Amino acid sequence: MKKKRRWLSVAILAVLVVCVAIAALRKSPVTEEGTPEGLFAAKDTLYFWYTDEALTDYLTNVSASYYEETGYHIVPVLQTGLEYLEEINDASVRQEEDGQPMPDLYIINNDSLEKAYLAGLAAEVKDKNGFCTTQNYPQTALDAVSYNGKCVAYPFYFETSAFLYNKTYMDETELTIPNSIDDILTFADEYDAPEQVEAVFKWDVSDIFYNYYFTGNYMIVGGPAGDDPAQVDIDNDNTRRCLKVYQDLNQFFSIDTKEVTYDSVIQDFLDGKIVMTVATSDVLARLEAAKAAGEFDYEYGLTKMPDLSESLKGRSLSVTNGVVINGYSEKSEIANDFAKYLVYDHADSLYEGAGKIPSRSGVDHELEGIRAFEEEYAQSIPMPKMLGTSNFWVQLEICYAKIWQGEDIDVHMKQLDTQIHDQLGGE
Repeated sequence: MKKKRRWLSVAILAVLVVCVAIAALRKSPVTEEGTPEGLFAAKDTLYFWYTDEALTDYLTNVSASYYEETGYHIVPVLQTGLEYLEEINDASVRQEEDGQPMPDLYIINNDSLEKAYLAGLAAEVKDKNGFCTTQNYPQTALDAVSYNGKCVAYPFYFETSAFLYNKTYMDETELTIPNSIDDILTFADEYDAPEQVEAVFKWDVSDIFYNYYFTGNYMIVGGPAGDDPAQVDIDNDNTRRCLKVYQDLNQFFSIDTKEVTYDSVIQDFLDGKIVMTVATSDVLARLEAAKAAGEFDYEYGLTKMPDLSESLKGRSLSVTNGVVINGYSEKSEIANDFAKYLVYDHADSLYEGAGKIPSRSGVDHELEGIRAFEEEYAQSIPMPKMLGTSNFWVQLEICYAKIWQGEDIDVHMKQLDTQIHDQLGGE
């Protein structure tokens, strides 16, 4: 109850701060530097850009709390996300010309960090408190926000996939939760499915994010941090073996890539038509909402993704959203301090406030299912950040789709490997 009262007071303060901000920006006289005098003078105000509207209330509350403790104003600014880095660059350049507010810090996916850093839009972070270590974050998070050995963002929150299953169905059998694709096939052979069950295992085979774990442990694209063009090994014996397992699944679970969608799969799971699937963390809110509305009559379970077999391991893909300090900002000291306040000090309220799972380790969550995503994230592979691999995901998705339909694995993997090497070599 105390926590709720605290957040209520902060929310009220946030509204007042925003109102004062608007009034200040509209009515305050403009100085020669092009910024309003008074309460929101440039030296006291930082602008924080982001693109996910789900973060709005949370960022407003945290910013108000930060002002209450430090006296510095953080103004969250929601952007459309279209040409996001280009807009940041334009605003940063215009800052020198007309004095209009630019982002002092902003949120971005880790796969865009090379582009941001090379453009001078991502400064090396000043981790004065030394909290960005493996004691507080999984190595995955630290790799995701690193570029050429430098930490160029603070890990904020992440997305990855986990194995979702109908716990009610599982409890009704003597079969155990599968630990591998081989186990899933054995389960499918032995399971006496209820009448409403249409598929034992079904997932969105049209989206590479849910497919990548088949080859993620053996497909090297830029090394651990995804930033080294010398470390690229896409076509190898193990990736081909993994893709053969993937291709063979179409014989057991005939899934039409042109008809299946992630949304349709999750709806089938809610309707009790599927026993097992692959899901991202957004599924938690959807499951809990369905249970509360009486639209989901089962218990569910989440665990890490299964391996392919005893000899072939799986590894999921992950995306880390980081807080970046703009290299053009003259207020980097305050920006770094607020970034730490946001991603570390307030990580325990991020899921409750915005529905995002923080990258920080050791956060207590009431919702048990979050643990599965944290465990998967810790062993996942971050999206590469090299400019030369910007179209890799589109090409890989096409490759997977053709292999799923039975086309030659060797031919398509060789073509993909050659194309990516050419792109990186040309770069």
